[in-house]
Amino acid sequence: MKLQQLRYIWEVSKHELNVSATAESMYTSQPGVSKQIRLLEDELGVQIFQRSGKHLTEITEAGKEIIRVSGSILGQVENIKRIAAEHCDDSRGSLSIATTHTQARYVLPPTIEKFIKGYPHVSLHMHQGTPMQISELAANRNVDFAIATEALELFDDLIMLPCYRWNRSIIVPDGHPLASMDKVTLEAIAQYPIVTYVFGFTGRSQLDQAFHEIGLSPKVVFTAVDADVIKTYVKLGLGIGIVASLAYDPLVDQGLKALDASHLFDYSVTKIGFRRGTFMRAYMLDFITLFAPHLTRDVIQKALELKTKEEIDKLIPESSLPSC
Repeated sequence: MKLQQLRYIWEVSKHELNVSATAESMYTSQPGVSKQIRLLEDELGVQIFQRSGKHLTEITEAGKEIIRVSGSILGQVENIKRIAAEHCDDSRGSLSIATTHTQARYVLPPTIEKFIKGYPHVSLHMHQGTPMQISELAANRNVDFAIATEALELFDDLIMLPCYRWNRSIIVPDGHPLASMDKVTLEAIAQYPIVTYVFGFTGRSQLDQAFHEIGLSPKVVFTAVDADVIKTYVKLGLGIGIVASLAYDPLVDQGLKALDASHLFDYSVTKIGFRRGTFMRAYMLDFITLFAPHLTRDVIQKALELKTKEEIDKLIPESSLPSC
């Protein structure tokens, strides 16, 4: 049994059983991947994949367990490499982050600026996507950290550390009737077409739940994953916007006004997630602390020893989190 064979079956499972795509991503040949998978199956005496002709069609029950264990083994191999790199030079390496547009555009720039100044020899890579895509990247070991508000809790292998609380604002053009209200209400908002995030994105679930609880159905006419896109269409008169408050900048968003909506919707919590069992290099710990100062090295190390989300919630209660 070879590590490369384990990498092949792991990657094939993550490429929807497409051997060609797997071979391309690993800079090797399709016949070579297929041959090594066959050799591994012959050695183990079980089929990992079901086949129809030359195509893989599904993962067998035995294959699911073998692939799960292979992922753990490959993760430990990466940890060994990180431990060795840490002892050789703790100021060099790479760090990959998956996050949403809102985090990348409005929250992370100061953190990244400080991090690059502190670690000029660490290459930083950012991937943007939906919360589900972001979580999958972290769970599949394609990135080191996932920073998002939703979907992280769907992956049991991720440790999730709460970073900050945030709420929403109603974005309207200057002179809009809602701007004259002392305190906007859900009933008033429901009278207008709404432009907001796609479902399952940036706390959208809290928005829908708030309307549902009082028997209202919001008239959502346009959704997007990008707060800047939402604001663009508000300017065009498509409707009123509902976005994360941190995504409004009065200097940049001239012609628009933000109305506080924190009394209407429950707050959301942005978290940073990473694979359980990850060896944390010094610069990885420092990145987390730069992003969320309450997550000190001591707190992170304690969280790494905990087994459940409930234990982490007790260690870092939401009531203690900063608001953004």
